[in-house]
Amino acid sequence: MAPVRRRHIMGFGYVGFKNTLNVFSQTKKIPFSDLKESLNQKSHVHHQCDFTHKSLSRSAKEHLKETIRKEEKVRNRKIYIVFILSAILVLFIIYQYILMVFRAQN
Repeated sequence: MAPVRRRHIMGFGYVGFKNTLNVFSQTKKIPFSDLKESLNQKSHVHHQCDFTHKSLSRSAKEHLKETIRKEEKVRNRKIYIVFILSAILVLFIIYQYILMVFRAQN
């Protein structure tokens, strides 16, 4: 008696849109080395640091955490300032429109 196979044979039928072999073989499309490389690039772009596999000391970890926290605080402040200025501008435009409507009625 043949064992029950979990995976289908490679030539097994049509799956539909974007018919690829990884549907049948259950293999990853992106190898881990590519993911590692993209992580290194993104971390370098966003935080100006290279992703390494070395163990960091406690002080180096704390330094990295503090720099990332400072960057996030600055980013959040910029977002708040832009939001507040745009809200003030919108409220000012609404106020001017209401004044214009009341003056037109009189």
